[in-house]
Order: sequence, then C-alpha cells, then structure tokens
Amino acid sequence: MFHGTITEELTNHEEWSHYNENVIQDHKDFVFVKFSGLHLKSMENLQSCISLRVCIFSNNFITDIRPLKSCIKLVKLDLHGNQIKSLPDTKFWSGLKHLKLLYLHDNGFAKLKNVCVLSACPSLLALTMFDCPVSLKKGYRHVLVNSMWPLKALDHHVISDEEIIQNWHLPERFRTYNCRLFFNFCPALKKGSTYEDEINNIKYVISKINEIMAHNSPVLIVQRWIRGFLVRKHLRVKQ
Repeated sequence: MFHGTITEELTNHEEWSHYNENVIQDHKDFVFVKFSGLHLKSMENLQSCISLRVCIFSNNFITDIRPLKSCIKLVKLDLHGNQIKSLPDTKFWSGLKHLKLLYLHDNGFAKLKNVCVLSACPSLLALTMFDCPVSLKKGYRHVLVNSMWPLKALDHHVISDEEIIQNWHLPERFRTYNCRLFFNFCPALKKGSTYEDEINNIKYVISKINEIMAHNSPVLIVQRWIRGFLVRKHLRVKQ
C-alpha cells in the first residue's frame, strides 16, 4: 500500500523517514495518505493521486483544498484542525461521488452559504463542523441537515426524524440530540494506522450510524413493521 506525497516540504520533515520506504514515484497509485500535525501548507502534490481513497491531512496549515479535485475515489477525507475558511464550489463536490466521511471541524468556516456547497456531494453520510465559527450560527444544524439529503450524522449525533420532518414532535427517545443518537465517529487518530485499519474503521462508522438509525428512527421502525407484516401476509396466502 502506498502512502504519502512527495514535496520538498515533506521530504525535509523529520518524520518523513517513517513513510519513505513505502513511497513510489507514480503518485497515481497512492490509495492512502496520512500527514497529521506536520505544519504543511499545501496539498498541491495530491493532484496526481487519482486512486486516493483515504486522505488524512489534519492539524496542519492548509487553506486551499482544490488540489483534491482529481481525487475522485476518495471515501474518507479528514481535514480537521487546519486554516480553511472557504470551500470549493459545487462542481468540486459533485465529482467526489464516493466520499462518505468528511471531517472539517476546527477550521475557519464562518458563512453558512459557503458550507451549503456540500449538498452537491452525492454520497456524504457523516460530516463534522463543530468548533468552526459557522457552527455558532443560528439554524446551523437545521440548514445543513435539510440541504444534504444523504447525510445521516452531523457533529457527534445521528440525525433524528424530528430534524427532517417539520413540526413533528416526538417522544424524548427519538428527539434531536437524544443520548441514543450520540456517536463519536471522529475519535482521536491512532498512530501507525494502516490503510486496512482505515477501511475497517470506515465500514464500522457507517455500520454503527445505520444501526443507531434503525433503532431510533420512527420512520424506519414503521417501515420495518410494515415490511414484516406484508411478508407474513404473503406467506399466509401461499399456505
């Protein structure tokens, strides 16, 4: 498995030796890069990483993520703890058709209008934007939840039916921010994690979110009951 990007900034870094043995010249074969807390300022050399599936560039000084435009196979993108203040346009996000997990917390986003471009991301299931100025805006969660149709979890909580269906007042168990809906799907990074570890974690996160929804979404519960009833009715008719 291939890790890393080759830039002067990285190759001169003291931690580069940990990755050097796995580096090949052809960036298009990279599927996993993880450079966290290395004071990096640019993602320019990721432009040629067309096979990239997992990208972790957290706790750096990144301001521009447009070089990721060609990384159309991304499934997980972790950019938390950078200095990003604006996001690329909808054309950028619509091209990331496989992106499911996006971590953008602890950045400088301040305008809801700019963040709403994420609605063009067709498969995005989980998003973090807490500890950003925009998360303090009135209606922040309501706007994001109702502009991103595939989204199932935002900032430590799975989205409740109450947030999607207007004026539906549910019992405490199903309400927004209920403890049953809590899920920390962006835990601290593990040192030395591999591509396989990351893929397994992605599968776990998605599975856990779906499990929480299955048990705490009245809509899904009713749908499950109806399907069960129809199946039993069909089997009785056959008998």
